[in-house]
Amino acid sequence: MNSKTLGELKKSGWQSRSVKAELRANLIARITAKKPLFEGIHGYEHTVVPALERAILSGHSINLLGLRGQAKTRMARSLVQLLDEWMPIVQGSEVNDDPLNPISRYAKELIAQHGDATPIAWVHRDQRYTEKLATPDVTVADLIGDSDPIKAANLKLDYGDERVIHFGLVPRSHRGIFVINELPDLQPRIQVALFNILQEGDVQIRGFKLRLPLDIQFVFTANPEDYTNRGAIITPLKDRIQSQILTHYPPTLELGMRITAQEARSPKDQMQRVVLPDLIRVLIERIAMEARDSEFVDKKSGVSARLTISALESVVSAAELRTLRTGEKRTVVRIADLFAVIPAITGKIELVYEGEQEGPAKVAQHLLTLSLRNVFKELFPDAVKKRKAANVVDPFAVITAHFDEHEVDLLNEASDNLYRETLDTVPGLLDLVIAKPTPENTLEEPGGDPRIQLCGKLTGDVAKAEWSTATEVKLIGCVTSARITGLTLCIKNCEGKHEALTSTNGTLTAAMKKMIANLPAGTTFTVRVAVLDATGKKWEVPDAAFVWKG
Repeated sequence: MNSKTLGELKKSGWQSRSVKAELRANLIARITAKKPLFEGIHGYEHTVVPALERAILSGHSINLLGLRGQAKTRMARSLVQLLDEWMPIVQGSEVNDDPLNPISRYAKELIAQHGDATPIAWVHRDQRYTEKLATPDVTVADLIGDSDPIKAANLKLDYGDERVIHFGLVPRSHRGIFVINELPDLQPRIQVALFNILQEGDVQIRGFKLRLPLDIQFVFTANPEDYTNRGAIITPLKDRIQSQILTHYPPTLELGMRITAQEARSPKDQMQRVVLPDLIRVLIERIAMEARDSEFVDKKSGVSARLTISALESVVSAAELRTLRTGEKRTVVRIADLFAVIPAITGKIELVYEGEQEGPAKVAQHLLTLSLRNVFKELFPDAVKKRKAANVVDPFAVITAHFDEHEVDLLNEASDNLYRETLDTVPGLLDLVIAKPTPENTLEEPGGDPRIQLCGKLTGDVAKAEWSTATEVKLIGCVTSARITGLTLCIKNCEGKHEALTSTNGTLTAAMKKMIANLPAGTTFTVRVAVLDATGKKWEVPDAAFVWKG
């Protein structure tokens, strides 16, 4: 960076290299140093990140394809960290001309005139990143360039002189990273303009006998075409994009909570007033998981991680608002505060016909109810089953009997002391919470090492007859309130070398059933689970291996 002229740059021993070679070399150095490719990106360690690393090592153009809220743009922006911190260019160049390999007429003439005295400027890697949101009004001139009548008039040049060209964003991204977000929104005729740069590495500008051999790392982001309905990536362009990488939502509740906690932006003074229990974090994350499985929500549109982030911020603000009105210095988020998440839900889910009939507010309330109900079942026994079971003490009997003759009004703006005093008037409630009986649907053999159970077995052969009736993977000897928040079935191993299917709970999906049923007899498959308790704590459960008997 000390070199000020071309001659000094040559003496320094600096060597030019393509941007893809630069990304590759810096990625290799980062991997060798055991440093992560991305900071703050969770849940992609064994899926998206390895695919992206392979694409960079191969020098590929990249398309990140996935539903909304899956960190596609963030990953694209993070690639800047793989560029060299500083890069020399011919001073005054519009297209970041390499001093040792200029491509523009301006740089070539300047070097021819001044030789080793040609002035050099240094560009920081942040300036080598260009991002464009694809909108219907984007033109070829915006991306590639066109003649500039004003420049022609000022310089008194003919329109055919290449010095009157106003370069678009693509040539100005020479020796850098160029990102197009929402690629399907780009009109097909504009997508055609990208053919040459992706295949031959050059661009042609209308009206000029000129080809600029550009050096650019292209990254595109897109939603699945069957969801957007706004456009499509035309087939010839898709064919020229060398690596298409599929993104996904967090496979486990724990990862979702981690992402939400990281991205939530609550002011510091707000968090000093509000205590946020882990249970509230679990309930908020569960809302998104319920939405992704809901019959009212369009699964093709996805449920963005922004839902839980906005929901968490809204809940904390609801609790803070109470402190401001009651004059308390500090409060704890309550279950009733969760109703503040409804505005955060309604704007972030797309409904199918049945959902539209119900209305977004009712669907949001329904999702909140499902979250509360299912987490409650994981913490406490099923009240209906307990009442129906013979010779079993109903742990809710004292509480329900109280409400046969009494009622309790819990005001949302009540102080914490008044709120607690009101709850204490319900006999048996505190005892139930402290005792917290084990839910019947989470434990079968408490104690011992946690294990996976499939078809009533911990390992061994699985026959066709028993597989056909299997519906779920169970936990044996696990902790109280533990539940499966992520399930992976892999052929032979879980290292991504072979086909693997995942789900967000212990239920065996139709795709999983089909994958195993189609295996040759004697094939080994592995079951891996992510397990979380109601406080959000992760529990380690060893993988289980089974052999398909057929």
